Amino acid sequence: MITMGRSAGHLLTLHLKQWRSTLVLALLMLWLGLMAGRAVYLQGLRHAFLQRKADAMSSRVVTMPAHRGMICDRNGLPLAVSTPVDSLWCNPTMVEASNTQIRQLAGILQMSVADVRDHLTDQGHEFVYIKRRLPPDQAEAVTRLDIQGLSLQREYRRYYPAGESTAALIGITGVNDNGQEGLELAWQSMLAGKPGSQRVLQDRRGNVIEDLQGIMTPRPGQDMKLSIDMRLQYLANQELEQAIALNKARDGAIVVLDARTGEVLALANAPSFNPNNLKGVKPWMMRNRVIADQYEPGSVMKPFTVTAALDTGRYSPATTIDTEGGIWHIGRATIHDAEASGVLTVSQVIEKSSNIGASKIALSLPPEYMWQKLHDCGFGSQPLDGYPGSAPGDLRPWQHWRPIEQATLSYGNGVAVSLLQIARAYTVFANHGVLMPVSLTPVSLTPAGQRVFSARSADEMRAMLESVVSADGTAPQAALPDYRVAGKTGTAHKPDHGGYSNSRYIASFIGMAPASQPRLIVAVMIDEPSAGKYYGGQVAGPVFHNVMEHSLHLLGVPPDRQESTMQPSAAMGST
Repeated sequence: MITMGRSAGHLLTLHLKQWRSTLVLALLMLWLGLMAGRAVYLQGLRHAFLQRKADAMSSRVVTMPAHRGMICDRNGLPLAVSTPVDSLWCNPTMVEASNTQIRQLAGILQMSVADVRDHLTDQGHEFVYIKRRLPPDQAEAVTRLDIQGLSLQREYRRYYPAGESTAALIGITGVNDNGQEGLELAWQSMLAGKPGSQRVLQDRRGNVIEDLQGIMTPRPGQDMKLSIDMRLQYLANQELEQAIALNKARDGAIVVLDARTGEVLALANAPSFNPNNLKGVKPWMMRNRVIADQYEPGSVMKPFTVTAALDTGRYSPATTIDTEGGIWHIGRATIHDAEASGVLTVSQVIEKSSNIGASKIALSLPPEYMWQKLHDCGFGSQPLDGYPGSAPGDLRPWQHWRPIEQATLSYGNGVAVSLLQIARAYTVFANHGVLMPVSLTPVSLTPAGQRVFSARSADEMRAMLESVVSADGTAPQAALPDYRVAGKTGTAHKPDHGGYSNSRYIASFIGMAPASQPRLIVAVMIDEPSAGKYYGGQVAGPVFHNVMEHSLHLLGVPPDRQESTMQPSAAMGST
């Protein structure tokens, strides 16, 4: 056994420790060198690239929606407003959610678990909407779940305070707050504004933690004011709905115009829909029948034919017409009157609504002249430019008229109109022969209008229209106790299989008051009444009565019943 001394063992120990420390020092220096080289590489040569990658992972340019403009009535009452809401979205590549959290999320959103899971696991996209426009309570409940990768985005939801009463006129917006129907669509460019954008910093959960840079400030949409007076609108809508129910009708429409300016003060359709809840609403239910639907108007067309005849100077209100006992043949066709009569004055042709009398007057006019007068009254052209689906009606070229077609056109068969179109046409009788443009926005200055008939002929016709609501006329139900009324009934058979139905009708009444100086024109159309009554005076007349009377009182229009009424039959001698 060899034994070392204490000094030799001590030297060996020191030698071994020095070797180990040198090795450790060398490895440490090598590691530090590598780190320094990596830092130089990353911070120097690759700095710009890495900065872009970091920004892409932690910052995002988000769209800042513009506040959509408000729509209000002529008195500033809101009819369409945008309220802020939150929409839920996710980045599926960052979502971390347990099965329990997914079930809870589906319950809050009232969605199926499968649909929620599909959205959360859509690895093909980095931005996926889960549900748009959450109510505040849902948004708060989702936030409490604290699911990584879910985010809320501020948007706007459209709300319609007037509900069904203005739904068809104003229309609706889609999920992106863009106009889809009605004025929301027609005025989209003005109401929508322009969205902005902003760069934000997000944490690893996708939540915004800092606003970095405002790239573009959103520009809010323009507020729009309607000519509608909601007092009259509610009244018209209520009366129309009651008439539809009472007469078991298919649908109906009503429009109230300012006779002096052409402003639309009320416009309603029934049945309507709830624009705040579109569940179960079909596209046809959103149609604005006043503007978009066209139909054969019936006898409300007679005043235009007769006034055109008065303008020739060959006729006066007292000119006599033989109505052939209520039956008259034109070739193989036969024209009937609802009430058999013999010789009638022109005024009585309007009062009794004689088809034969109107046909004989029409056939005495040159077709081109008659067509031109009807065209000048707005038939065959859109009464309102820019409104989606505005119907131009149908007025066939006079070159293609046969005698029977010219005759039936005089009492509203073979021509198609919208309710707004014919309501506008009646402004010629309220304004001494001048046709006024219609407007859905307030008019500050009375428009000039377009002269169609002479003032004398138009005023004579307005006087004749007063006899329609007399006890001997076709619409005594439309008469008012305090105001003189001038108007006309229409009872049109609906086209059916190449002919006309004997059981389906459109009942209408169009009138103005006070007749001495018209302030309002009210046009009512009831489609397919089926409760036993179908004449315009019986079905539409009472609606006119209620709406006109209350509207005149609301507007503070003084009564004119005390004033003397011109007797149309004595205005001029017989020719």
